[in-house]
Amino acid sequence: MKRSRRSALAGLAAVGGAGVAGCLGGVVRDSFGDGAGSRGEEEAGDGSNGDGSDGDGRSDGDGGRDDSNAGGRPPTVEADYHLAYEADELRSEALSGGVGKDGIPSIDEPSFRPIEEANYAEGIPVFGVARGGEAKAYPRHVLSRHEIVNDAIGGEPIAVTYCPLTGTAQGFRRGDTTFGVSGRLVNSNLIMYDRATDSRWPQMLATGIDGPMAGETLDEFRVVWTTANAWAERHPESLVMTDETGYIRRYETDPYGSYAPLGGYYAKEPTLFPPLSSPDEGHPKSVVIGARTEAGAVAFDKETLLAERVLTGGVPDGDGGEEPVVAVADPGLFTGYVYRNPDGLTVEPDGDAYRVGSEGGGFAAADLPLEPVLALDAMWFAWAGFYPDTAFVGEHTGAGYGR
Repeated sequence: MKRSRRSALAGLAAVGGAGVAGCLGGVVRDSFGDGAGSRGEEEAGDGSNGDGSDGDGRSDGDGGRDDSNAGGRPPTVEADYHLAYEADELRSEALSGGVGKDGIPSIDEPSFRPIEEANYAEGIPVFGVARGGEAKAYPRHVLSRHEIVNDAIGGEPIAVTYCPLTGTAQGFRRGDTTFGVSGRLVNSNLIMYDRATDSRWPQMLATGIDGPMAGETLDEFRVVWTTANAWAERHPESLVMTDETGYIRRYETDPYGSYAPLGGYYAKEPTLFPPLSSPDEGHPKSVVIGARTEAGAVAFDKETLLAERVLTGGVPDGDGGEEPVVAVADPGLFTGYVYRNPDGLTVEPDGDAYRVGSEGGGFAAADLPLEPVLALDAMWFAWAGFYPDTAFVGEHTGAGYGR
């Protein structure tokens, strides 16, 4: 990977003078004029009024939110993810996203309805979560305007988070507190904060970089980026979050462009903010399924994985070696899973399932008899920026962050 010179001015120059956005919150003007997704005019209900309000009479500023639900510290895990940068370097690279703290309001009281009652067009993206015997789906077009939803599933408090600028959807156990949008970004990625300790957490890293919990790692779980129809077929009992959020937003449009047909920010090579480092090849916004361990990181080209169904690779261990891993596709949900494979067992498709070594066949993609490594969808530039030493498996086939 090539390191780049990083400054706010460099980021603006890269997009031809685009106006600074957040993971969008304030009044924004930029150069991506692609129809309905263009941010060439103010969006009613989405712009700051200069007084801490959000256009609908609800205060989204730092002083306007009731933090009585702050609760205790969010749960953490002992195992650390590999980090390519020290916390102080990440803090120094953090930039304002153009909005203040809570300028993009989290959804703290989500409403739901049975997914079978939702009349979504084919291909509408949702983020699926199945835990504790319950399944829920969170539509991308709603979270693109809020980025965080504080919810509970299977009786457990969770937060489902989405950063449009890096194409990452991730879930975290939150304990008795809630998460909010800090208004700052690093490597274009959402920096969250928890309302119990006010610590700062880059979403992709799941690791604190500032505040009392700096250096600790959040307890993260898998979120599946799929479509509403595919999730409903796999989980017909699922609930789906509605757009009854308590805020007035144009949920029918995407402030960054469109995914289908591909347009706006998602298709353009430039990023709105400077990356920490830039990959040598590949479309910056193509999709990878990334996985990281305590030793290193690996990225599988998603289009290649869905086509070939099985990809093998290795996570660099920092000492010139690598840990064998294997990725398998779940075509029904348009996603993939990553596993450690220290013994180099053969993994191959077996109908809609998989055969693993001498264990036989019939294993679903999410249930191989191997140790799973948490994986997530990400834009290639964002993954390579946070993990410049990442391994890459597949072909650089993507041309924009399409589905």
